[in-house]
Amino acid sequence: MTRGNQREQDRLKAQKKAAANAKGPKESASSLAKRKQADADAIKEKIKRKEEAAAAAAAGGSADGGKSDGKKK
Repeated sequence: MTRGNQREQDRLKAQKKAAANAKGPKESASSLAKRKQADADAIKEKIKRKEEAAAAAAAGGSADGGKSDGKKK
């Protein structure tokens, strides 16, 4: 029972698949630190806006300009 060139074709297919799944260049330490800092700043800003909206709602104002009837849709 001969396989012809099937073994060679399977080997080439496996090489292509492995090359496609190979990892790209890793992120450098400095760019990783910058990204982490930017993410932390974004989260802090989001928390600040949420606290301000809660304070405004507690003070009698509404964050959505009074359009809310208090019910979820």
